Amino acid sequence: MATALLNRLAGIGIGLAVTGAVVNSTLYNVDGGERAVIFDRFRGVLGTASGEGTHFLVPWVQKPIIFSIRSKPRNVPVVTGSRDLQNVDITLRLLFRPKETMLSWIFKNVGNDYDERVLPSITTEVLKAVVAEFDASELITQREVVSQRVNEMLTDRASQFGIILDDISITHLSFGREFTLAVEMKQVAQQDAERARFLVEKAEQYKLAAIIAAEGDAKAAELLAKSFVDAGEGLIELRRLEAAEEIAGTLSRSRNVAYLPGSGQNLLLSIPP
Repeated sequence: MATALLNRLAGIGIGLAVTGAVVNSTLYNVDGGERAVIFDRFRGVLGTASGEGTHFLVPWVQKPIIFSIRSKPRNVPVVTGSRDLQNVDITLRLLFRPKETMLSWIFKNVGNDYDERVLPSITTEVLKAVVAEFDASELITQREVVSQRVNEMLTDRASQFGIILDDISITHLSFGREFTLAVEMKQVAQQDAERARFLVEKAEQYKLAAIIAAEGDAKAAELLAKSFVDAGEGLIELRRLEAAEEIAGTLSRSRNVAYLPGSGQNLLLSIPP
């Protein structure tokens, strides 16, 4: 009796396990930020992708392929040539995600690794086409124009494969050694030219200052000559008295000089300290 009960319980347990396994095999989960494309062994890839949540499928007949629809970054380096045949090393940073309505088409025609298959090739194609439209110097001075041109062409090209580009930016831009040396030499030449122009302007200012000083001296001499004519020796006597007064004032402030008044001549004696 006990053995029969145990066998019956074991049978129920096995049945429940088999039932749970079957039910579990008919369910699949799609997490947040993901979508599922269903591959059917008889009908192929189904046209509609499943959204977030738990869904049913036919075991063995159907299989879910999970796609992430979150934006992901990718750097694509490219070496190409400018319009003036200068080597350009440029790196583009892409922020991309698949278009939800085209997930079935992407899986059927490109594959789950669509970013590895598509982005490097179309980015290289677009960058080579855009960079060839500009000279090396224009790539620096017109960087915003270059970036906008790349953005427009690459966005249009990626949309053909069901890829949405949320952001496109040029993170690195460098040139060949020959062009870099030429730019450095040009900068040095410009600095030398600026220095030479400064020296010329400085010399001109000195020349102008000397001319103004000479004109001032000539004017002063002219005024002195006119004063001598008008006042005779009186101006000279006035200047002599002013000079004597200044000398007397300087000597009177010295502690080693004493003043001795006299009837005819006044004496200034130097007294040692």
